[in-house]
Amino acid sequence: MRRHRNLIASPLNWQTKAAPVPHPAVPVLAERGGTQLKTPRPVILVDTREQNPFDFSRFEGWFAGIEKRALKLGDYSVAGLEEHCVVERKDLADLVHSFTTERSVFVNRLRLMSHYPHRLLVITTALSDVKSPAACIGGSPNRITQSLIAALAGLQVPFLCSETHELGEELVASYLYQVHLYHWLETNDYGRFLVDNDL
Repeated sequence: MRRHRNLIASPLNWQTKAAPVPHPAVPVLAERGGTQLKTPRPVILVDTREQNPFDFSRFEGWFAGIEKRALKLGDYSVAGLEEHCVVERKDLADLVHSFTTERSVFVNRLRLMSHYPHRLLVITTALSDVKSPAACIGGSPNRITQSLIAALAGLQVPFLCSETHELGEELVASYLYQVHLYHWLETNDYGRFLVDNDL
């Protein structure tokens, strides 16, 4: 007896990928008593050695400028906060290489990052790709994933995975903007929150 083959997959098996909405004009605003605070815009720093740097030009309204300079650690920071804020970016191939061939160098880098009050490892691929044997050629997907978790649990270096390079740009731009904003609020005796009774 011949089996019937479905020409169209069941809707239960469809996977839709949500398209991200455009970025906001400003990531967040600080308010006190319902009045918006006039806060300065930060200058983003991009390390000159970054191989495939994020392009922050579409976020020009968020920042007073973008400067390229050699950073002591990491790929991105905020001018004036270089000793407090570090962001390291990895694509999948670089992450695998860093946790295999260059493991001791990268682990030492993560240890140094752990001393910064604001630290973030951004991976420009989905976590499901990190766990995929096809994508992790040259490394064990489980070992790479467990190394990320160990960096989080043991060194307290948080990581974010973004499905695309462009989404990674927005996440890092927003993170750097907010690190600067919280620092400015604290320094100017406004406290460490953006809006009354909120974050």
